Amino acid sequence: MSKTQVEIQFTLPIDETLLLHKTDAELKAKEAFVLELLRQGDISAGRAAQLLNISRWDLSELMSTAGISPFAELTAEELATEVENALRVLR
Repeated sequence: MSKTQVEIQFTLPIDETLLLHKTDAELKAKEAFVLELLRQGDISAGRAAQLLNISRWDLSELMSTAGISPFAELTAEELATEVENALRVLR
């Protein structure tokens, strides 16, 4: 699979004092973009976690907040694997 980088730019007229939160805003924008790709089924949860540089557990919290079901697109086999992995972690 070939990799493509996506850069999204936009211009907003804002007061300079708001630039204090620029980094946080950029992080939230990236998070929203990745979560939408996940919601649409374009990427897996593992890939989303990797792109956001967070754990799968942290991603599950973001998914819950965003109203994204972790089971919507899973086959029965994939769901069984997820359950098996979760049980292994809990042991």
